[in-house]
Amino acid sequence: MIRESYREMTDVQVAEAIEAARRTLGNDLTILGHHYQRDDVIRHTDFRGDSLELSRQAAEARDARYIVFCGVHFMAETAAILCAPEQTVVQPVLEALCPMAALANVPDTAAAWEALTALWGDDVTPITYQNSVAAVKAFVGQHGGAVCTSSNAARIFRWGLERSGHLLFLPDEHLGTNIALAMGIPPEEIGVWDYADAPDPASLAHCRVVVWKGYCYVHTTMTAEDVARARAQYPGAIVVVHPECPHEVVALADQAGSTRAIIEAVEAAPAGATIVVGTEWHLVNRLAHEHPDKRVVPLRRVGCKTMGMTSARDLLYALEAIIAGTPQNVVRVDADTAHWARVALERMLEASA
Repeated sequence: MIRESYREMTDVQVAEAIEAARRTLGNDLTILGHHYQRDDVIRHTDFRGDSLELSRQAAEARDARYIVFCGVHFMAETAAILCAPEQTVVQPVLEALCPMAALANVPDTAAAWEALTALWGDDVTPITYQNSVAAVKAFVGQHGGAVCTSSNAARIFRWGLERSGHLLFLPDEHLGTNIALAMGIPPEEIGVWDYADAPDPASLAHCRVVVWKGYCYVHTTMTAEDVARARAQYPGAIVVVHPECPHEVVALADQAGSTRAIIEAVEAAPAGATIVVGTEWHLVNRLAHEHPDKRVVPLRRVGCKTMGMTSARDLLYALEAIIAGTPQNVVRVDADTAHWARVALERMLEASA
């Protein structure tokens, strides 16, 4: 919660106070920020990245006593799982959750797993997207599976299919479908598990990949009509979208890839190019400012409300609480959950090395 006194400060004063706090904490502090964070927050981070990059940074930030994670809760949980026991992870706004991650819990995951293993025995590997709660990651780790991000999903899918003939992927239907199709898996071999209305497992017997019926509300707002409108408005534009978009959007784009891949596509485009980007608006807007020699425009202007909940004033409050010796919004994961979630995360990091 923002202290009332911070509301009276100007934005410049808040920024100066954050930098002063960073100097005070020195090497005891690492601030991580996801690309979808607001500009007034991201400017103060030591590392910015997508889920995979920040997972690596959390695992490698061994010198910092405090890791302040500006993102949504599953990301801070991942940092708490991967960091050393003597380190403290703080999330400036604990209420910043990921709606997609909330679409999969352990009881529903266990029900799907029981049904599919009754169908296929041990010939199925579970994979969960990084955008999932720690308890689901732990379930996957305990049952021989791994975590993936949009950056390495194809690699982890291949890893899983080397181990078994079938995959259960959760919680994003669109990412799972797009990755499977890009790997050459026919549409008829991709099934959907609706956790709210579980299908007859026999109806999935012909499938190699079963994807959870979950979604990102930001990326699913983007449509094929948006792509058509962008191409009409910007003839010759490069259209780059995130694979959490529905498949009909991905199929019409010039490129589909992770947050990192989108950034690289903008960087690689020639001066004067127009790049239409289908992902969260804060990143698109930042790319437009960072590449003034190009025209970077959103496919549809949609921001992630929970990513946008963290402000510079929230970050300042978190830092000053650490300096005062009373860290607030500390993220903890119980030992058993952390162990098995770490197993799933380490499988991802090893496979992505």
